[in-house]
Amino acid sequence: MKERKTYTVDVGGKPLGRAASEIATLLIGKNEENYQPHVDGGSFVVVENIEKIKLTGKKKDEKIYYRHTGYPGGLKEIPYKKLLERSRGAALKKAVYGMLPKNKLRTERIKRLSVK
Repeated sequence: MKERKTYTVDVGGKPLGRAASEIATLLIGKNEENYQPHVDGGSFVVVENIEKIKLTGKKKDEKIYYRHTGYPGGLKEIPYKKLLERSRGAALKKAVYGMLPKNKLRTERIKRLSVK
């Protein structure tokens, strides 16, 4: 097993989606020379300056995240503004999680992301 690298990403002043796609690429390991889709060869990623991340357009007021409890009538929604008030790191993690491939390696990859 190879040694995993640790990358520090400064997201200050970057739009949320651009930063998330950059982080997802590092977690997947596509920047490595020996990338293979079925092997989890990604790196650790530490995110800094999360409080200075930019949101474009009216996302702060209009974007809504949905989830379902599994019970009838169990659709829950959380406005993006409230999610940001709770934790800006949670908003970034949701964005990165959605950009990772939907397979068995996804949960292991997101565990290597830490937001300061």
